[in-house]
Amino acid sequence: MNLLDEEVFAVLLAIVVVGSVFAIAQVVRPKVIEPFTAIGLLNEECKIGEYPKEVFVGQNVTLCIFLDNHEGYPLLMKVKYKIGTSEDLPTNTTPSPRPMIKEFEAVLDDGENVTMLVKVPITVNEGFVGKRVALIFELWIYDVDRHEWVYSGRWNHLYVKVLEAPIP
Repeated sequence: MNLLDEEVFAVLLAIVVVGSVFAIAQVVRPKVIEPFTAIGLLNEECKIGEYPKEVFVGQNVTLCIFLDNHEGYPLLMKVKYKIGTSEDLPTNTTPSPRPMIKEFEAVLDDGENVTMLVKVPITVNEGFVGKRVALIFELWIYDVDRHEWVYSGRWNHLYVKVLEAPIP
């Protein structure tokens, strides 16, 4: 019986040692985290949905912009607001060629997010009146090593129909 007790004890001890090594490895090993930033466009109540479908020339449209930083370090972020057509939309490598109308900045620590209530002007030429246009919001990051703003490849847009301003 003594031999059986020693074998059982040895097996239990081996299980405890292997389990302990595995548990310590899980705690000590570095976390694998994929860094990312995010931009989101929300309605005037800072919720998803019920976006304006029609806007007037000269009107200010109220929306919310959501920014999120998970890069592992603080970031200075800028959102550039532009108006264009479907042909003017940015890609994940190039910003829209349209001129910037307004910009919004925020400093976010790692793991931090912010939702900004913004008013964006509908400043378009007469050629856009009566047509569907895109309100474009591009995310730019300040690169401290290069001392310049860099397009992040992240953007949102909202299609609206531009109407002539009503006569007062």
